[in-house]
Amino acid sequence: MIDDFAKVDLHGRLRRDRKALLWKLDGLSEYDVRRPLTATGTNLLGLVKHVATVEARYFGEVFDRPSPEPLPRWQDHDGSDLWATEDETRDQIIEFYRRTWDHSDATINELPLDARGHVPWWQEPCPNTNLFAVMVHVLGETIRHAGHADILREGLDGRTGLRAEHEKQIDEEARAAYRAKIEQAARSAAPIEA
Repeated sequence: MIDDFAKVDLHGRLRRDRKALLWKLDGLSEYDVRRPLTATGTNLLGLVKHVATVEARYFGEVFDRPSPEPLPRWQDHDGSDLWATEDETRDQIIEFYRRTWDHSDATINELPLDARGHVPWWQEPCPNTNLFAVMVHVLGETIRHAGHADILREGLDGRTGLRAEHEKQIDEEARAAYRAKIEQAARSAAPIEA
């Protein structure tokens, strides 16, 4: 009974956070979804491409259900899944992610939580695992990168949130006052550190 609940709950959260990650691209220019927004080059479309690749590997190779998408060998990882080349379109990457969802969802739906898997890129003694552990891991990766996307998007145009239906109109004045309050608290606390 608890296995069914856990599987449904984890899968529901994964679906929710996949959509949140994609939503961060909505309404942005081609340049803004691709441009490096941190010193390490993190960008919104690259986050989507990376999470799609991660999910394809974990719900594919790990359970001997290879993704129908062409993926480089994990041993050859070179960071190219973290950004979009000029030849890759936004739609191609989004569709890759959506096709990956379908493949992953089939794996999740067809296997029990205790189904055995093998993650060759995990260090010994942990490469042998199960669907439950992989679902938790991939959910964590998706949440982590959706959080990165949330911060990047806020820096671009101030939009924040988990889902479009809960987004509120930005009140610039209230936002500035709130930020100023936090800034004042930080400045007031600073002499304590000395």
